[in-house]
Amino acid sequence: MGATFDSSDFLAGCSARPGVYRMFDADARLLYVGKASNLKKRLASYFRKSGLAPKTAALVARIAQIEITITANETEALLLEQTLIKEWRPPYNILLRDDKSYPYVLLSSEDEYPRLGIHRGAKKAKGRYFGPYPSGLAIRESLSLLQKTFQVRQCEDSYFKNRTRPCLQYQIKRCKAPCVGLVSPEEYAEDVRHSAMFLEGRSNLLADELSAAMEKAAAELDFERAAQLRDQIALLRRVQDQQSMEGGSGDVDVVAAMVSPGGACVHLISVRGGRVLGSKNFFPQVAIEEEPADVLAAFLAQYYLGSSERDLPNELIVNCVHEDFPTLAAAIAEVRGRELAISHRVRGTRARWQQLAVTNAEQALLARLANRQHVAARMEALGEALGMDEPPQRLECFDISHSSGEATVASCVVFGPEGPLKSDYRRFNIEGVTAGDDYAAMHQALTRRFRRLKDGEGKMPDILLVDGGKGQLNMAREVLQDLAVGDLLLLGVAKGVTRKPGLETLYLNDAEHEFTLPGDSPALHLIQQIRDEAHRFAITGHRARRGKARRTSSLEEVPGVGPKRRRDLLKHFGGLQELTRASVEEIAKAPGISKKLAESIYTTLHSE
Repeated sequence: MGATFDSSDFLAGCSARPGVYRMFDADARLLYVGKASNLKKRLASYFRKSGLAPKTAALVARIAQIEITITANETEALLLEQTLIKEWRPPYNILLRDDKSYPYVLLSSEDEYPRLGIHRGAKKAKGRYFGPYPSGLAIRESLSLLQKTFQVRQCEDSYFKNRTRPCLQYQIKRCKAPCVGLVSPEEYAEDVRHSAMFLEGRSNLLADELSAAMEKAAAELDFERAAQLRDQIALLRRVQDQQSMEGGSGDVDVVAAMVSPGGACVHLISVRGGRVLGSKNFFPQVAIEEEPADVLAAFLAQYYLGSSERDLPNELIVNCVHEDFPTLAAAIAEVRGRELAISHRVRGTRARWQQLAVTNAEQALLARLANRQHVAARMEALGEALGMDEPPQRLECFDISHSSGEATVASCVVFGPEGPLKSDYRRFNIEGVTAGDDYAAMHQALTRRFRRLKDGEGKMPDILLVDGGKGQLNMAREVLQDLAVGDLLLLGVAKGVTRKPGLETLYLNDAEHEFTLPGDSPALHLIQQIRDEAHRFAITGHRARRGKARRTSSLEEVPGVGPKRRRDLLKHFGGLQELTRASVEEIAKAPGISKKLAESIYTTLHSE
């Protein structure tokens, strides 16, 4: 393995979402570009102790750095991967000799049973051409899904005309065996028509047609046919992923800034000629938690005015606005001699690029904050701030979440020297207290937690953090005294008068020992991080408790989604499972669903 690359550290903060990864050597040369439906799982496979192919082992030995770009789905990852391979031609990627010509899908027109296939070069064959597609791999994946959905043959004519019995494609339900007459010309023509509708981009109309046919079959008690149509709708929605890596235009840089206690990240995506060529993370240092717009304005000024050799796009797409942007654009025009537009409210493909930059900035910042060395340094700083002889090894933080007293849940999150210890996280469903009484809820949760400790269950923390002011702190002290729990530092965390991050008031052991920490203190950043994690964990537990066991009940919780809309949504996607897989953009395409409502539906279905 690369001597300078710590794979365990990298994988600890790596996302499990779909995306593209780029591997670099010690001289920052790009070695390999790959895609994955689960980045963390795929990248972990490179660092197994045994079983690597010789070529893969040689690649891993040269790795000094890995960069990732998260995408909304695997289709986007595929398209971005092919764009990067074509642009940079990494030495460890398989480079196709015919990648200079884009492929098309050909639907033959002279056959009684038409064929779908890949076509390159001059369009001499008779039939309909669909495309071009960005790569041969992309077109093969689309054809494979179409074959599963509508079972139109893709075999060569010479093979088709010489069959005397069905081939394996018929056995695995990817072809209806027209070669031996097992399907009528009329039924096959209908499958061809549906395939053409999809390739023409009339997917929504096609899905509506299939949905109507499914309902008709169910009404006629033909449940086998209804199930087949349901599966077709599900597969159709899956292959219909919006391919936001292509379809735009112009030379654009998409820049998103995100800020969290203890750090900031700016993610930049470069788009040239309408194609996403790559992305990069920047981590500017901030002394106190700034607003994302301030971080973004400072970054843009340094990045585009700091070097006259840096490539300048025609437009910047940003995730927030700042009053200095007009001045910045004028300064860039004066220094660089070119006008630069800065856009915030964008639509279509450009909006998807913007959201992609935001997602990557969020994930990169989370990964950085979870870095083991980063957390260990913060632990040491916290120990010094609290006058401890040694850095703490275990921190526990409690928080309460409810909706007007309904479904109250207390959370306990645990941090160690390596960051969050999620296997030790606990939730407590609070019962038998007055609705909205956070003090009583905290008393019950702490009593249950430390009673187990006195019974020999669990580990003793070095520091107990309580999110709240003097009242919550006194409640925690009372519980610890009642249970005779000693050798434990108690730390209350209360928002300051302005309630801004970085200005928290802290209480050590009792309300008399009140103090604050500087806004740039690593110890304060750790306190903020564990407090925010406890808040997040409590909210997700509260939502899960408030809902019912099945996801359909979660859908019922979304304001504005009544019985008719739920029925239309499930019909549009072919079932709840496919709806759960859909992105916000895909949900928003359903009839009667706005972008705002789609976001609410997506959040509800993924609240765990």
